[in-house]
Amino acid sequence: MSRPLCDTAVARGRRSRVIPANEAIAGIAQDRFGARVAWLMILGFAVALVLARFTPLRYVFLTGHHMLFMATLLTMVLAASGRSSVSVVVVGGLLLGILLVAMPAFAHPWTKRITGNNSIAIGHFGTAGYILSGAAGQLVGKRSRSTEDMKLPEGLRFLRDSMVATALSMVLIYVIMSLAHLAKAGRATAFKAFTAEGGSAATDLGNYVMQSVMQGLQFGIAVAVILFGVRTILGELVPAFQGIAGKLVPGAVPSLDAPIVFPYAQNAVLIGFLASFLGGLVSLALLTWIGHPAFGLALVLPGLVPHFFTGGAAGVYGNATGGRRGAVVGAFLNGVLITFLPALLLKVLGAFGKENTTFGDADFGWFGTLLGNAAKAGATGGGIAMLAIGAVLLGAAILFQKRVVDTGWDPGARRDALLPPEAPAPAGPATAAVRTHAKIAPPPGAPTPPPPPEGS
Repeated sequence: MSRPLCDTAVARGRRSRVIPANEAIAGIAQDRFGARVAWLMILGFAVALVLARFTPLRYVFLTGHHMLFMATLLTMVLAASGRSSVSVVVVGGLLLGILLVAMPAFAHPWTKRITGNNSIAIGHFGTAGYILSGAAGQLVGKRSRSTEDMKLPEGLRFLRDSMVATALSMVLIYVIMSLAHLAKAGRATAFKAFTAEGGSAATDLGNYVMQSVMQGLQFGIAVAVILFGVRTILGELVPAFQGIAGKLVPGAVPSLDAPIVFPYAQNAVLIGFLASFLGGLVSLALLTWIGHPAFGLALVLPGLVPHFFTGGAAGVYGNATGGRRGAVVGAFLNGVLITFLPALLLKVLGAFGKENTTFGDADFGWFGTLLGNAAKAGATGGGIAMLAIGAVLLGAAILFQKRVVDTGWDPGARRDALLPPEAPAPAGPATAAVRTHAKIAPPPGAPTPPPPPEGS
């Protein structure tokens, strides 16, 4: 084989390995399309407010960075089809506005199942994975208990705190992976693994292991910050939003980022992350075995960020309808989804498909692939096809809102009926039998305590 041909094969092999990262691909695209992305995002949010005001889809999407990511994706797909800047902004703005009100509506029955009320909606473009996880929970977890009801031995009660469990789990993962890297790459390379962002190289094996431990603990600290921030949003931002929405969009529901559901089932977040990551590894094996050689699909490596946020949220959705089995199976399917969909999306991104990164969450994958294939119909035909896709999506969302959401359908009602009733608390004599020491007599001269309240 000649040298240029070898270099081309190596380059193709490198390009075929992709790590999804929304921030990375958005940053690359904005170097070329910054102005169009900004105008498209502004128009899209305005369209979403109009739709929320005059349709039953009264959702106000407040996850700003995901609006930016979707605006970037739409700009990339539309610009790759050779459209003018005005056409990119107008068509893309209409499609973005529809997505901002439609996707929270499709996920809302499962979101209400988690929160117990209509106060918030999910405003994150991993919605397809959350719906799939909730639906999978309904199928596999009819009698499965919630992840939050897990019983632990007395000596492991500290693991009931999800932040402690997350930090310790991540420490274990980091240590195992760092030791595997050490065995494969050798000391000279492995000891430099944590030098990014100003870190120093490890001096010996003990220092290398401790760096791994610190990375795991920092991950746990970051999760704790997210959870405390979410509680602040629930306690402060949502009530403030209601006052604004009362004038602009009466009856509006704020659509918020994926971590908004984390406090409702914190054990499910960790379980969902691990199950989603496993789904990503299994899917990577399938891509390596079948997808890449047969269809030319890129090898999508599982990234911690998309699998933690979307996998953790998918675990919460799966747990809400299917307990522990639902959390595991639903999050695993989410991992499969966010591995195969980015591989398909790369096929329609034109020159950007050759980058070593792409969008990582489920809705970017399916919607971008759909629009990219529609754009192949030509300038006029492609524009009509894309607007038709948006119209169908909007109509389906309005119908779903009226027929499913507004009627109060509960996706977990059947599971509630099948679960065995909770065991009643022990009666008085049994409770008294638990005491193993005598009651201490009051000291001399102590006042007589008041009688117990009636009915106690």
